[in-house]
Amino acid sequence: MSTRLNWLRAGVLGANDGIISTAGLVVGVAGSTTSRPAILAAGVAGLLAGSLSMAAGEYVSVSSQRDSERAALDQEREELVQRPEAELDELTELLAARGLSPDVAREAAEQLTERDALRAHARVELGINPDELANPWHAAFASLAAFTVGALLPLLAILLPGPSQRVPVTVAAVVAALVLCGVTSARLGGAPAGRAVLRNVGGGAIAMAVTYSVGTWIGTT
Repeated sequence: MSTRLNWLRAGVLGANDGIISTAGLVVGVAGSTTSRPAILAAGVAGLLAGSLSMAAGEYVSVSSQRDSERAALDQEREELVQRPEAELDELTELLAARGLSPDVAREAAEQLTERDALRAHARVELGINPDELANPWHAAFASLAAFTVGALLPLLAILLPGPSQRVPVTVAAVVAALVLCGVTSARLGGAPAGRAVLRNVGGGAIAMAVTYSVGTWIGTT
C-alpha cells in the first residue's frame, strides 16, 4: 500500500512539474509573439525535453537506490553466513526496541530466522522488502508519462483559443489544474489541502508572471 501511495504521489508531482514548466514556457513565448507555429514548436520542444529529462533523472536516481538496496542485502546475506548468532542477537534487540519483551523478542527472532533469515533482517533492520526492490524502468516511464500528461494541458490551452484569449485561458486552466494537483498530493500525504494548494498555485503563478514579463519585454525590443 505504501509503495502504491509513493508511486501515486510521484505521478502527481511529475504532472505538476509538467504543468508549471510548460505553462511558463508557452506563456513566455506568447508574450513575445502571436505566431501559433512558434508557440507550438516551443511547447512541444519543452514537453519533450522535460519529459525525457524527468525520465532520465528518475532512471538514474532509482537505479542508484536499487544498487544500494542490493548491496545492503548482499552484505546482510554474508553476515548471516559468517556470524549467524550475532545476527540473531541483533534481530532480537531490534524487535525488543519496537516494544516486545526480551523473551518474546527472542522467540520471534528465532521463528523469523528459521522461516527466512534474510527477509527478516531486510524488513526489520534495513527497512527493505526484497520482493519490491525499486525498478528504474518503471520509474522512468511513470515520470515520462506523468510529465507529458501535465504538459499537454497548458500546451492545448495556449494553442486552441485566439491570440487575445490565449494567455487568460491558459492561466485559468493552469490554476485549476494546480489546485487539483495540490489537493490530490495533500490527500495522499495526509496534509492540509489549503496550504498545499496555496504553494502550488503561487509557484505556478509566479513562474507564468515572470516568463510572460520577460517574453513581452523581448517581443517589444
